[in-house]
Amino acid sequence: MRNNGWIVGALVCSIVMFAGCSREEGMRSDAIPSVAVRVGQAIQKDMPLEIGAIGAVEAYRSVTIMPQISAQIQNIHFQEGQDIAKNQLLYGLNPASLKEELRQAEAKLTKDRAQWENDKVEAGRYLFLVEKGAVSKSDYDKYRTTAATQGEIVRESQAAVDKARLRLGYCDIRSPIAGRAGTYLVNKGAIVSENQTNLVVINQIKPIYARFAVAEKYLPEIKTYLRKGDLSVIAVVPGQEQRKIMGKLVFIDNAVDTETGMIKMKAEFPNADGFLWPGQFLNIRLQLSIEKGVCVLPAAAVQMSQDGSYVFVVKADKTVFHTHVTVNRTVGEETIISKGVDPGATVVTDGQLKLRDGLKVEYKEPATGK
Repeated sequence: MRNNGWIVGALVCSIVMFAGCSREEGMRSDAIPSVAVRVGQAIQKDMPLEIGAIGAVEAYRSVTIMPQISAQIQNIHFQEGQDIAKNQLLYGLNPASLKEELRQAEAKLTKDRAQWENDKVEAGRYLFLVEKGAVSKSDYDKYRTTAATQGEIVRESQAAVDKARLRLGYCDIRSPIAGRAGTYLVNKGAIVSENQTNLVVINQIKPIYARFAVAEKYLPEIKTYLRKGDLSVIAVVPGQEQRKIMGKLVFIDNAVDTETGMIKMKAEFPNADGFLWPGQFLNIRLQLSIEKGVCVLPAAAVQMSQDGSYVFVVKADKTVFHTHVTVNRTVGEETIISKGVDPGATVVTDGQLKLRDGLKVEYKEPATGK
């Protein structure tokens, strides 16, 4: 009986020890839970080769309207901020004094012409008499000179009339370009001075320019691609990234700024809907070419260490390992990889700080590709 009791006790202890070991193994297997991460896909696609810059919008043409005579503003024929057609009437100046100038000039011209006609008749009469020997040739020369001098006076009077008519026409001030009017710089009733008083600024905004600058190190590359054809420029207004405006490079400055090491450039945009406005700041991308079939990752997948750039790749069993990559460049939220990851790989884009090789992961959301 004692032997049987000892055997039963040993069996019970063995069962208890086995159960304890099983629980410990279970606890060890559950001690390292899966790490929740977000992931993306490495894909192969065509990517633009671009240079980024900050730009500012400026009018295609800007004209400050000034009077060509001194007078009082009698009428204003447009509204502030209005779209203006070429040759549209903008201001009407009081013409009273100029009409009087024209009347006086015309009266003098009439008088001078009458005198000229009389002098020509007298010169003709003395020509007849000198041929008959009735008067001396010097008498004839005097009347002939008088008639010629009066002819020049008539021409001067005609020029004065033409000038008075021209100045009267300056009372109607018209726009030399199509564009958009700015604010009134003077109001109705004001006295304006010839070629001194600014009346309004007209900006042509269709098309429109954007100025920007890039580092001189890019200049040889830009010139190389420019020889192959026009270069596209993409503009984005900060805060409105969903809309990309397409234009083309139209100007490269003839010298590099020695203080900044930058070279100024200018792009032209059609701006048919008037979306761009003078003075706006833009994010500019100068597109040199399109690279075909490159490997692209979400930019958030690429991490930095002392050994260089790396990414965490998710295997089929949802364990991860890190691999070093060679970054070509980053475009927006995408990074072009020249070495280290193949298209089709799943890479971690969020949660890398909790990862190490061999850990299992679970997805916060489904894998997405760009």
